[in-house]
Amino acid sequence: MEHLIQAAYFLTILLFILGLKRMSSPATARSGITWAGVAMALAVVVTMLWPGMHNIGLILTAIFIGVVLAWVSGRRVQMTNMPQMVAIYNGMGGGAAAAIAAVELLRAEMAGMGMIALSVSGGLIGAVAFSGSMVAFGKLQGLIDGRPITFSVQKPLNLVVLVVALLFGAALLYGDGNTVLILLFFLVALAFGVLMTLPIGGADMPVVISLYNALTGMAVAFEGFAIGNAAMIVAGTVVGAAGTLLTQLMAKAMNRSLANVLFGGFGKARAGDQCEMTGSLKTIEAEDAAIMMRYAQKVIIVTGYGMAVAQAQHKIRELTDLLEAKGVEVKFAIHPVAGRMPGHMNVLLAEAGISYDHLYDLEEINAEFTNTDVSLVIGANDVVNPVARSNPSSPIYGMPILNVDQSKNVLVIKRGKGTGFAGIENELFYRDNTRMLYGDAQSMVTELIQELKQL
Repeated sequence: MEHLIQAAYFLTILLFILGLKRMSSPATARSGITWAGVAMALAVVVTMLWPGMHNIGLILTAIFIGVVLAWVSGRRVQMTNMPQMVAIYNGMGGGAAAAIAAVELLRAEMAGMGMIALSVSGGLIGAVAFSGSMVAFGKLQGLIDGRPITFSVQKPLNLVVLVVALLFGAALLYGDGNTVLILLFFLVALAFGVLMTLPIGGADMPVVISLYNALTGMAVAFEGFAIGNAAMIVAGTVVGAAGTLLTQLMAKAMNRSLANVLFGGFGKARAGDQCEMTGSLKTIEAEDAAIMMRYAQKVIIVTGYGMAVAQAQHKIRELTDLLEAKGVEVKFAIHPVAGRMPGHMNVLLAEAGISYDHLYDLEEINAEFTNTDVSLVIGANDVVNPVARSNPSSPIYGMPILNVDQSKNVLVIKRGKGTGFAGIENELFYRDNTRMLYGDAQSMVTELIQELKQL
């Protein structure tokens, strides 16, 4: 039976890797998720066959509850709230790893310092990922202030809490360990996850989500070693590696080092960061904007979180089809950190049925803006702000941006005159070639559609 289980775990590992590989392309991502789901189901079933497995009834009850909750929430959650859902799932993975660690630490018969060290490491990382992900969820859901929450002794306090958690972990490693000590260890680890996430602003959530995804994978891998489960080891390692790579890519896209992400208290504009804007904000009517796009040869659409909030993706699909029917070339420019999680804009546009071959990332599309007649910016702000290239004192200086300002004409749909998540004015809006369309993204795109139909 054990050989059969190990063979099934090997098949599970292959399916996980195949699924992750297929998730690397939007065209195959859905099948990748399906294969990964099949792998997880197989891993759960064969684990039930382990000799000496007890409490099958409780396990099946927990699985049933989890499946029902996931199915209902997955069906009901809006695409705009998908980042919150990802944050919760990341956290639950870390929490599960921490729970396994707690059980292993409570087992008096656990043999070897190495196994205890793996359980302590997985428990610490999993607890941090769990509580940090819950704070990220709260910020994204609006339950916690999305702005950075800071106080005067925050960094020293964070360091002290981390050191205390490590000391408790060392006590578990070198001492006998008891229930009180284990409880204190996990409470301090959970507190560190909260304190580490509070000073992070909403604009930086893509990095945070991918970081906690990596931590969850690491915790699962450590616990897999601790209990001798090959499927957990490989799955956790793959997820941890993928999450680490994604974190680095997200940090690069925001021009931040990983150390800055972890310890910099980032996401907050400082006094003196603002530079004085020259020029003025110039509005345009929907009729004139529609004429401008109708007689353009090439239009690039740049989407941001404002599109997600307004749920305007389906209207944007209608606008795209209408322009293409009139002979206009339409492309979409996607910034790596647009939205609240990696790939957020891709998911929303795909939901609306916009073809994958219309979507281009920053490196692919940036050179085309100089030959673009009209760039339509919908709900994006910081990722198109030229001060990232020109103002060294700006908090976003050095961040790669979409070169929208180099287009012949720029139309910006925006709800109001407020700043973006970085808290700074957008120089693009004051440029001579930019015109503003103020209003809800869905309503404004609907007006553009109506005007285009009359041309």
